[in-house]
Amino acid sequence: MAGLTYTYECKIDAKGRVLLPTKLKNELLPEIPSGFILKRSIFNQCLELWPKKKWDVELEKLNQLNRYLEKNVRFIRKFLAGVKPVDLDGSGRLLIPKDLMAFASIDKNIVMTSVIDKIEIWDKDKYEVDQSGDEDFKTLAEEVMGSFGNTQTP
Repeated sequence: MAGLTYTYECKIDAKGRVLLPTKLKNELLPEIPSGFILKRSIFNQCLELWPKKKWDVELEKLNQLNRYLEKNVRFIRKFLAGVKPVDLDGSGRLLIPKDLMAFASIDKNIVMTSVIDKIEIWDKDKYEVDQSGDEDFKTLAEEVMGSFGNTQTP
């Protein structure tokens, strides 16, 4: 799967179903037969939608951790908390389980935004607060990407 790079605003119905935008659904088409995994994010109050194939790679990494170290077992338990397999229904809708909706404080308006190989699902208001946070994006960009591929300093 090539990287995903788009952001969509969607509405979720009273039963917790969200219709995937056509463009996103088309991008995910090769992944639909295998299904998806929905989980809590580690760093934010949002959800992560993983294509099952990518999730399996992540599980292989977890499986390499020594389970005789307590911190590894605690990490695995926390990482897998609330994980749910999900599929698209015949109408192209994704059902978000109630416990995961509660974790992310999802109400009615959501944002689905890609983070290259998975999709984050945010309550729209929380997403807007996250994006307009106090962090200086220019400084962050310089720190994260500033020396990427550049061996010379000005």
